[in-house]
Amino acid sequence: MKINIGVFFGGRSVEHEVSIISALQAIHAIDSNKYNVIPVYISKEGIFYTGEALLEIQNYEDMKTLLSRAKRISIVKDLKETLIFEYPPGILRNTALHRLDLAIPVVHGTNVEDGTLQGYLESIDIPYAGPDVLSSAIGMDKIIFKKVLKESGLPVLDYVWFYTKDWLKDSEAIYKKVEAQLKYPLIVKPANLGSSVGITPANNRTELEEAIELAGNFSKKILIEEMIVNLREINCSVLGDYEKARASVCEEPVSSVDILSYQDKYMGNSGKGMGGSLRRLPADIPAEMSNLIQDLAVKTFQTLGCDGVSRIDFLIETEKNEVYVNEINTIPGSLSFYLWEASGLSFSDLMEELIQLALKKQREREQLIFSYETNILSMHSKGSKGPKS
Repeated sequence: MKINIGVFFGGRSVEHEVSIISALQAIHAIDSNKYNVIPVYISKEGIFYTGEALLEIQNYEDMKTLLSRAKRISIVKDLKETLIFEYPPGILRNTALHRLDLAIPVVHGTNVEDGTLQGYLESIDIPYAGPDVLSSAIGMDKIIFKKVLKESGLPVLDYVWFYTKDWLKDSEAIYKKVEAQLKYPLIVKPANLGSSVGITPANNRTELEEAIELAGNFSKKILIEEMIVNLREINCSVLGDYEKARASVCEEPVSSVDILSYQDKYMGNSGKGMGGSLRRLPADIPAEMSNLIQDLAVKTFQTLGCDGVSRIDFLIETEKNEVYVNEINTIPGSLSFYLWEASGLSFSDLMEELIQLALKKQREREQLIFSYETNILSMHSKGSKGPKS
């Protein structure tokens, strides 16, 4: 009997469309001879759908028509299995559409990639590929991510962070803090978004104000770093888990501006997502530098306790030849399949490894104790006075 795999995508995120592209790429790479693949689309309103119409990218040009052809669903945890029912479940719809054995989240951004979806999947006891709740949350929050790496001795740029409410209360205090600790030019970032959304350079206080105002539209926390002028950006993917992980070859994205933008990553490449972006692959860097970046990528991945496939982005200060970990994409655009193809692993084999890692993670999870058989509430009838006794 084939394993039923639900590929989850979409969600209430500014990276919604990127997720659709990545997920459809992944779905078509899964071996249909071994697995039944079920698309599970999450709308921008947080509603779940499934159906064959969701498998073709051109259908998303008319969302109203697409969703009329799809089925709204509910996912229900039964005693021994998890089932997908057409919504709303009831007497006339008491036959499950699908049994759900395993999930592959191919989601990007807040409300999905940040641990929200992972927590939901754990609550209904579905094995899933990719990072768990904690590593997802840390990876999404750029500030916490930097704190963890700095504590672990991994190289990150100096930074200043603050809440947007503090900016609104006393912007002058924020200016003084930033300008006392950092030098222009600066980079201003929302703390919890990917795909370069809301990221802006600032060369002076006027531009800094504009950049903070923009970032504040996307996040309640703002991160500011010094901008590396003599910059090269290098990316590297990691595949594995806390026990065993390996790095891909390195790539150097090609940007049309000073920093790699959302448009550079996703626009104008015929719906190919990150797989169609401009890049030098492999990156034209010395072997010693490549080895260093690959080593730092694996250490970053395992320091966060990641699982599955991630992409770690690096900044190189070319004059001093210094390398900094910039950020991690715990579920990267296009699942970084192009980096693994360049490393000798096909997209289909990449998906197979993700599935096996998910099953391994579930086996390990099943060995843990989450509750005790003893019912302390039954002690009430024996005169227990509760926690204070």
